[in-house]
Amino acid sequence: MPRNIAHSATQNNRVFLSRDIEQLRVLMSSVEEEGSDGRADEMANLQIDGIIYKVMHSTYGQFPLDVTEHDLRQLCDATMDVFRQQQTLVRIQPPVNVCGDIHGQFTDLLRIFSTLGPPPEKKYLFLGDYVDRGPQSLETVVLLFCYKVKYPESVTLLRGNHECSNINRVYGFYSEIEQRYQQADTRRLFDMFNQTFAWMPYVGLIGDRILCMHGGISDRITSLQQLNELRRPLLTLPSPSLEMDLLWADPMLDIRGVEPSPRGAGVIFGEDVVFRICEMLNINYIIRAHELVLEGIEYFADERLVTVFSVPRYHNQMNTGAALTIAEDLSHDVTFFPPT
Repeated sequence: MPRNIAHSATQNNRVFLSRDIEQLRVLMSSVEEEGSDGRADEMANLQIDGIIYKVMHSTYGQFPLDVTEHDLRQLCDATMDVFRQQQTLVRIQPPVNVCGDIHGQFTDLLRIFSTLGPPPEKKYLFLGDYVDRGPQSLETVVLLFCYKVKYPESVTLLRGNHECSNINRVYGFYSEIEQRYQQADTRRLFDMFNQTFAWMPYVGLIGDRILCMHGGISDRITSLQQLNELRRPLLTLPSPSLEMDLLWADPMLDIRGVEPSPRGAGVIFGEDVVFRICEMLNINYIIRAHELVLEGIEYFADERLVTVFSVPRYHNQMNTGAALTIAEDLSHDVTFFPPT
């Protein structure tokens, strides 16, 4: 196929207001009434809809989150069970919306659902980094866990480098739990979430031809079967390792092959590595996240690799967020989320 991937763009310039959140709550409530797409027996003791309702109706940075430690423990247990039943490479049939970093920007997650449609009305693949840095990591990860349990075929959650305890202990998630729950619960809740993160899959494969991960690729990749047999659970990632590269690697212009990353974890890789991996795995292109790109999306290696970053105004920068919608023919549409 030609290297230029067919794609189009949609600009979502609408300002996202409180009334939009309320409209989304109504829409999501109507969808929830239709029921889950599986796992009803295992959810019998878990009031998933009640948790969704509380999270959707929480005020900005509410202290504490109106979900009990007991309910969070049940939610993590149920989510972990879903992850265990998936391979480390998850095969996904299009159409599907692909989202990059969210980083606790919960209202921007709601903006994505409001614009593209909530699950299970629409299918989603998230590429990781749900927590840290933003103000509402708890709402973000709790809502996504709820949807993963309730609609396991409609929502795929990959692991990002911030879904590792040595990272989210430092960059905000631990502090948010500490501020919003009693001190006695902090460590227990923190460990519980990270034990769940440790079972997340690393890689998605859309339509057998689009490879997706949080970080990037490396010369350690040998086959799709290898990506289907990665190590889990890993609370922290061994270094060097393929698992580390998948969560940490970055593309880099003007180099060939791979080199140690200046981040201190994973590698950087050149365009030649992208071309070689695409040919070896018989894939069309690669989608990854992990890096802030100011326009929300950035192409590399003759569009054989796409970086997507989904939330705008990250760390008070004037960046635009973006999400990809992969069609059945594997072309993609880009929806942009400008800062408001």
